[in-house]
Amino acid sequence: MSQDNNQNATSNTIKDPDDWKTGGEPMTGAQNSYLHTLADEAGEEVNDNLTKAEAAKKIEELQEKTGRGSEQSK
Repeated sequence: MSQDNNQNATSNTIKDPDDWKTGGEPMTGAQNSYLHTLADEAGEEVNDNLTKAEAAKKIEELQEKTGRGSEQSK
């Protein structure tokens, strides 16, 4: 299988945070820590009462804003 096919197969297994069964639970400690790191770099405030799904979305947003987690940094 080519690399493109592998990437497509992998991306198809990634669920939208809104579809997570545990998405309504409070964010994890790891999410909270990383979220605060990204928020500090982006100069933004973060709500400490986010759910797992909300935190995942905010992390993705801040990664784009700060350039962390982008394909270029891998």
